Amino acid sequence: MQTETNATQAAGSGLQGKTLFITGASRGIGLEIAKRAAADGANIVIVAKTTETNPKLPGTIYSAAAEIEAAGGRALPLAVDIRDEAAVLEAVAKAVETFGGIDILVNNASAISLTNTEATPMKRFDLMHGVNARGTYLCTMACLPALKKSAAAGRNPQVLTMSPPLTMQTHWFQPHTAYTMAKYGMSMCTLGHAGEFKRFGISVNSLWPRTAIATAAMQMIPGVDIALCRKPEIMADAAWHILTNTSGATGNFYIDDTVLQAHGVTDLDRYAVTSGNTRFLPDLFVD
Repeated sequence: MQTETNATQAAGSGLQGKTLFITGASRGIGLEIAKRAAADGANIVIVAKTTETNPKLPGTIYSAAAEIEAAGGRALPLAVDIRDEAAVLEAVAKAVETFGGIDILVNNASAISLTNTEATPMKRFDLMHGVNARGTYLCTMACLPALKKSAAAGRNPQVLTMSPPLTMQTHWFQPHTAYTMAKYGMSMCTLGHAGEFKRFGISVNSLWPRTAIATAAMQMIPGVDIALCRKPEIMADAAWHILTNTSGATGNFYIDDTVLQAHGVTDLDRYAVTSGNTRFLPDLFVD
């Protein structure tokens, strides 16, 4: 039985020489995707806000850069608020200047507040929509010229967004309408851009976890038992399989364990926070 072979390809394969522009790459899922690509010898543009250590939320763009370089990649840490158009455009220009282009955009940055309408002030509503929907749209728009050049050079450019399938059911909106709207905004970017960019040869897909993932942000949500989560490495390995696929698949909403199983990875226990656990916390938006 094949378990880890495909998910842990040797360095020097897959994404070697590719440049990835990853938002929210200072910690969590974004950082794990960056390190997985770095193991192949990829260039990573770290796009995040954190420049100083916070005991409640560990990880900065500089500590992430050190981990990425230790994993075998090249890193460009950039302090960017993806709600700021000028800052995003400047980051894209710096990435192109440093690495010669951009081949892959990973829209990972996201803001969350699992609160109902009465408990969600407009400041929080605006933050989620500004980071999630607007930030994803802005980064995609800003990277598009570089992605088109990557396509013209035959480098298999892709956009991969960490967002869920568009399951338009009341039970996914009712508890936290504002968050669901903002997160689905990211997914609607995938749906629209997949169709819009197909003629350029740019693949656009989404990836979402079946279970809750043990990240620093998840630990800050009351009532979440991290012991019942999976590690962010499962998302990184699934992302690697998507990003190394040269078939041109586009417009898909992938689920992490389904991707791995399709590539022969059937033993997922190594991704469990608690080894042997089979009773995981389900993630949102997966029926």
